Amino acid sequence: MINQVNPYYGLTFFDVIIQFFFRIFSLLTGRLSLHQLASDEVQIFVLMGVALSSALVGTFLVLRRMTMLANALSHTILMGIVLAFFLSSSHGDSDGVAPMETLLFASLITAFFTTFLTEFLVRCGNVQEEASTGLVFTSLFAVGIILVTVLTRSAHIGIEAVMGNADALHISDIQWVVMVAIANLFIILLFFKEYQLTTFDKGLALALGFSPVLFNYLLMAQVAVTTMASFRAVGVLLVLAFMTGPPLAAKLCVHHLGKVLLVASLLGMGASLVGVALTRHVLTTFGVSLSTAGVVVCIIALVYFTTLLTVKECKKSI
Repeated sequence: MINQVNPYYGLTFFDVIIQFFFRIFSLLTGRLSLHQLASDEVQIFVLMGVALSSALVGTFLVLRRMTMLANALSHTILMGIVLAFFLSSSHGDSDGVAPMETLLFASLITAFFTTFLTEFLVRCGNVQEEASTGLVFTSLFAVGIILVTVLTRSAHIGIEAVMGNADALHISDIQWVVMVAIANLFIILLFFKEYQLTTFDKGLALALGFSPVLFNYLLMAQVAVTTMASFRAVGVLLVLAFMTGPPLAAKLCVHHLGKVLLVASLLGMGASLVGVALTRHVLTTFGVSLSTAGVVVCIIALVYFTTLLTVKECKKSI
């Protein structure tokens, strides 16, 4: 019975990958509809969408050395998620499920508040940027944890927001992740020259009339929306690995910005496919259910360290 419901039941690693591409071909040729997608395929598509969005914004985070601020956002957005759930439930939603529009709005407000507080302490409090970021994100993350325990009686909300739950994904999650990925791609293509200029030469950008601060806030907004769209699959913490791992590995291989964006996206999406296949393989072979998001993040880390060692060995041989 289970085998008829899920075509990936009982398959091992390579069989999962072969079955996935076969069913994708069926989907593209019209022999399979979106509503017939298996849970494994929903996980793959959502994680690929998360990887694509994260690679696009993460590349600029790495190049601008703003990953610490992104780390702060990934923590403080928990406060926005909890408030969104609380407000939704207080308005009569018995399920306590906040609409994605509410979550996205809450993430933007939290992101701007975090960025503002960080810059305020740096400029008005004479605090170093690293110390300011650490103080703000730990404080707001603590507030988020307190709100989880006070405003919600469901531990599931807190656990899902922090760690994600790929097994609970639905087809509707694909829609939101794809929309965010398309929005990120559109913004980066539209402001590619401005992002490039404010990333590599802030002085020239100011001389030409482009504000690095403005594009920092725009990037932080993209990070916030990407994090919020990803939290059901990977949580608000593990998404940081999607934003940093693939761009760092890509930066070791290529040195052109466009190529870094492309390679980072491909590495992240490839790790997502391999992660889901490996999780299914372990479940089939050993009967152990692993965290899909955790496995994907471990694969991303493995890809980075493998790339790092390979590049170093190549340089030694030369």
